Amino acid sequence: MKKFGFKIQTRAGGTVDNLVIQGRDRDEAERKLRQVYHHCQILEEKLLADPVPDDASQLEGVISLITSETDAAPDPTKGSPGT
Repeated sequence: MKKFGFKIQTRAGGTVDNLVIQGRDRDEAERKLRQVYHHCQILEEKLLADPVPDDASQLEGVISLITSETDAAPDPTKGSPGT
C-alpha cells in the first residue's frame, strides 16, 4: 500500500493540510478521501515516500547481513589463539 498526502478545501471553505491516506493507487486514496470529506476541493496531492518497503529482497538482504556477521564473529566457546 502506498501513502498519499492531500491538502484540501472543505465544502465550508476551511483548509485541511497534511491528510495522509493509504491506497493501492491515487484513485483509491482519493475515493477514500471523498468518503470522509464530501464535495471537497483537492488543492495539492503527493505520493509520500514509503519508509519501509515491503519488498522480500529487503528481508533477504538483512538476513544475509546477519548471517555473515555471525560467521565472522569468533566462537566464544573456543579459547583465544595461543592460550
